[in-house]
Amino acid sequence: MRVILASKSPARLHVLRHAGLEPEVIVSGYDESQIVDPVPTSLAARLAEAKGATVVPQLEGDFVLFACDSVLEFEGRAHGKPGSEAAAIERWQRMRGHEGLLHTGHYVSVHQGERYSEQTRVGSTVVRFADLSDDEIRAYAATGEPQKVAGGFTIDGRGGAFVTAIEGDPFNVSGISLPLVRQMVIDAGVPWHSLWAAQGS
Repeated sequence: MRVILASKSPARLHVLRHAGLEPEVIVSGYDESQIVDPVPTSLAARLAEAKGATVVPQLEGDFVLFACDSVLEFEGRAHGKPGSEAAAIERWQRMRGHEGLLHTGHYVSVHQGERYSEQTRVGSTVVRFADLSDDEIRAYAATGEPQKVAGGFTIDGRGGAFVTAIEGDPFNVSGISLPLVRQMVIDAGVPWHSLWAAQGS
């Protein structure tokens, strides 16, 4: 059975590979600006579903497809990628010393013989941020890292030093919750361990 990751995120690919899977990457190319939703959890779910549903028609045979999208809920609103250095600085000046909720939408589509299943679920993790100095914020923004990731931070890069605590699944903050997608795959009738790549491959 093919394992497909409908995402160009290196963090998601890294998580799946270290969990024993060897997914093929097929980027959806979906225009995220088409979906506007004031509810952060709903936005994450709808974006993940749209990305996955864009790739499914391109596939044949048996496969499991994962598509995800993350948004940070902070100050009651959903925040995606800052996009620019100035936006990253402004975001961190507000976030420092506070906490947010990182929501990741997960869409899983399973095709196995005549069976077809698709599910969308959301994982949420509380993230507490260190009280960064202005110099740290400017230096971090200058690296280019926060501009390119949901919420403006990572835990598996330079931003990891600026996260003081996490409540919930840390993989969810990296962009794909392994416990959640495992359960979704099992609920679709596929044993999780059957997706592991052969050792040495």
